Amino acid sequence: MASNTFGRLFSITTFGESHGPAMGCIVDGCPPGLPLCESDIQTELERRRPGNSPFVSQRRESDTVQILSGIYNGKTTGTAIGLLIPNRDAKSKDYAELKNIFRPGHADYTYQAKYGIRDYRGGGRASARETVSWVAAGAIAKKYLQIHHKITIQACLIQMGNIIAEQLNWQAAAVNPFFFADPTKLVELEAKIHALRREGDSIGAKVQIKAENVPTGLGEPIFHKLSADIAHAMLTINAVKAVEIGDGFACVEQKGSEHRDEITPTGFITNHAGGVLGGISTGQDLRVTIAVKPASSLRIPAKTVDEFSLPAIVVTKGRHDPCVGIRAVPVAEAMLALVLMDHILADRAQNFHRYKYE
Repeated sequence: MASNTFGRLFSITTFGESHGPAMGCIVDGCPPGLPLCESDIQTELERRRPGNSPFVSQRRESDTVQILSGIYNGKTTGTAIGLLIPNRDAKSKDYAELKNIFRPGHADYTYQAKYGIRDYRGGGRASARETVSWVAAGAIAKKYLQIHHKITIQACLIQMGNIIAEQLNWQAAAVNPFFFADPTKLVELEAKIHALRREGDSIGAKVQIKAENVPTGLGEPIFHKLSADIAHAMLTINAVKAVEIGDGFACVEQKGSEHRDEITPTGFITNHAGGVLGGISTGQDLRVTIAVKPASSLRIPAKTVDEFSLPAIVVTKGRHDPCVGIRAVPVAEAMLALVLMDHILADRAQNFHRYKYE
């Protein structure tokens, strides 16, 4: 069964292909009365947009969003919000040679095996172009969470290849083109990207996401743990191969006496758990880290097979990101916002006594 919908109460259903006429989504479950206009969404799309710096894909898309429904007199009506983002700069000819062969590291083989047909132009539905709709929907969730619950969400790059942030400067990360947490590394990062472009290669990255002012009590104790739904959301992002909540894999080397977050009358002393205990939020900051693999669309020749299982060599042309982790930053923020929005609405329905009338 096709799965193009994410979320339970606050849900998005997306459509479109990388080289089709447009990308878009239906946002359902947004409460009425939220002030919303296209510029609220456009600001977030600009952060993800290809071509907005020399360090990302040079596909020239304006990513101009159109709100088709669900808004009246500048406020949400509680009905479905329709969002459309036209594709303006698709160059399908760059993919003509890939029609009958499978690119290693891509979904070409698995899509063909599953459906018996695939859109080879830029990966079709498997393209990271799909995430433009997520960011658009996430912008709505972020605005609601901030206005009604003072929840803020921010992500940053903390590692690109072997370049590791030695400080976590969130203010600097918000204003540099790499979204990198350590502003002293920007020259090194720029040199790395230029070197990768010359080589025709790519590199992976690590992204950290935090959410502040998250209320206690979000998440269910069994099948809809907040941490599990966050992991689901993050692993939905193209190229993400690992997710950590709190200390994540570092807990393997910790003793229980180190890892447990002791509690005092004034609150938790530490936050190794990343803001979630037993699948339920603690009221501390949520801390999530994701690993983004290096892109597989490369000018470097690679061995593969064609649709008849005959050996072939593939070279991917086109405009691709040397580090997809850079543009994954606003996508990760959006996905965390969608999860939190969904859990806020679920908690409000079950535990209405904890919420003031909105």
